[in-house]
Amino acid sequence: MPRIKVSVIVPVYNTGKYVDECAPSLLGQSLSADEYEVIYVDDGSTDDTLGRLEKLAAAHSHVQVHTMANSGWPGAPRNLGMRHARGEYIQFVDHDDTLGPEALERLYEHAKRNDADVVIGKMSSTMVRPRRLFRHTVDACTIENDELMQSLSPHKMFRLAFVEEHGLRFPEGPWILEDLLFVSGAYLKAERIAILADYPCYYWMKRDDGGNNTQHRFNPRHGFWDNCRTIVRQIKDGTEASDDIDALQNRLLHRNYHVEILSRTREPEILREDPAEQRERFEAARKLAVEEFPAAVREGLPAVSRLRARFLEDGDFDGAVALAERVREVKARSAVGNLRWEDGRLVADVTFDLLRGDGEPLALVERDGTWWLDPELLDGVPGTEDGWEVPDPFRLAYAELVVKDRDREDWWYPEGDLEVELRPLGDGRAQLVATGRLTLDPEHLAGGRPLQRGVHDVWAYVQLLGVERMFRVTGDGEPGAPAAPGPALTGGRIAIPYWTVKGQLALDVDQRQRELGPDTKALVTANTARARQSLGLPFLASAPGAPLPLKVTVATLTVEAKLLHGADGTARLRLPATLKLPTGRHPVTLPTSDTPLAYAVVDTGTLLRLEGPSYEADRVRRLLDTIGDNHRVRDLRKHLSR
Repeated sequence: MPRIKVSVIVPVYNTGKYVDECAPSLLGQSLSADEYEVIYVDDGSTDDTLGRLEKLAAAHSHVQVHTMANSGWPGAPRNLGMRHARGEYIQFVDHDDTLGPEALERLYEHAKRNDADVVIGKMSSTMVRPRRLFRHTVDACTIENDELMQSLSPHKMFRLAFVEEHGLRFPEGPWILEDLLFVSGAYLKAERIAILADYPCYYWMKRDDGGNNTQHRFNPRHGFWDNCRTIVRQIKDGTEASDDIDALQNRLLHRNYHVEILSRTREPEILREDPAEQRERFEAARKLAVEEFPAAVREGLPAVSRLRARFLEDGDFDGAVALAERVREVKARSAVGNLRWEDGRLVADVTFDLLRGDGEPLALVERDGTWWLDPELLDGVPGTEDGWEVPDPFRLAYAELVVKDRDREDWWYPEGDLEVELRPLGDGRAQLVATGRLTLDPEHLAGGRPLQRGVHDVWAYVQLLGVERMFRVTGDGEPGAPAAPGPALTGGRIAIPYWTVKGQLALDVDQRQRELGPDTKALVTANTARARQSLGLPFLASAPGAPLPLKVTVATLTVEAKLLHGADGTARLRLPATLKLPTGRHPVTLPTSDTPLAYAVVDTGTLLRLEGPSYEADRVRRLLDTIGDNHRVRDLRKHLSR
């Protein structure tokens, strides 16, 4: 009997219909049913949740259901699930979220290949903005990679033996931030942490009834502030204290200070909540900041955040409100230039900056060789009459582009990095500006795979001087109109760039909403590089050299295919451009297997594109077996096994 690779642990309480919405993604995994188990732990539900779970367990032998008296929080049910787990790894899932169909298989293989204690799978979410942690897949890192602190939810894969060795458990009972305590504790203990960023593993979605929002977080019985203190002390106990603002402890504590502490001082919260209640939170945050956080954490903040911290630690609530009112008016501006197609990629030169509420650039002013924060921003903010010094304008400054799959809530990162520069404005004034190139490759953007059919919107995120903005990338194009370069054929599909009704740059792949008109068909030929009748095989490394011949069957037709060396070091499968087959989608198989290696989309005898089937690990073995007598392929096997 195969060993259990993964135990999925799902705490539930009065979940109702969301059990049925989550379950198909757990039961439809690409791992076989005898390779994983799903453990539901019911925390004393009073509705029909338990009945729904028992029906699932009766129909699926790899589903367990355990019950317990109501504890009031997910911690105790997760701990009970761990006690029943038989898997080599455990994966936590909340009852109203879903997994990608290949999530467990991909996460487990990534974990085994890298001997990881913790694996963080790419998350797609309507709850939070995308995290740059998921720009690239990482085979192994440690807590020294402080970007890990961007992801402290429990929705990860942990080696069960590692959890047991270090006695990692969730606090039980009503204990808000229980996930932060568990996950940060695991990060501190882990010798190898892996990140899987090329496949959407976990879908963390907002419920239509708002039931998965963290409500009443400041309820005294939930212990928000005491729990924050416990988490901070755990990090301090596990790291070395230092006055260096870039020391590990201070970098890790930055996340807690920025989120749990400074959120009480900034917009929208400080301007939205009842002033009397917010003053109490402000004072509680001040007390914790002064008592637990080293001064180096505050000193390492960018300019605006450091000013907020001064107001907080001085107990100046009115000053914090005044600053929040001014910063709330700051807007991001984008410029898109020379939008064009290059070798099947949509390319543009982009520039992003921040503007004050009056539409003028958010500037720095130089006095006696020192930079000072824009005095117009601070106008009317008490305590800043003498200005606010900016020792390092580039402190924690960065910018990034992200592309959102509108239908699936997946976020992808285009090629290249944006650079932040200090651009002179004249008269001793300058402005931080992010510049760079947008390179949107429809055939490889989705984790090395083609973007799925749909509309893909281009967004940007900037953090400049401690002011953060997530915004639509807009240009000079007319809202609702096609973008200047026109459509192109990429991988056999029509890709149409256009400006949305809100003026945002978007790319429609395969005519999801925008259709190719008779006046634009000629542009397709002009904008299209040679159509790619090939498919990347990300599971198979390749070596440079002449294409390798390979016999494959497309439907009932046996043809000579080729394995090419891709630019990213993986193999690509290419078929002939002409296939004597009817219009349709036809399976591509190897002589040794009926399992499709790919699918060929054919239109009146012409190959439009190749599409990948569901990910299956045994495709690697079968393909290698088919061409295994080739010397280069033997080398590839060695490469693959490393």
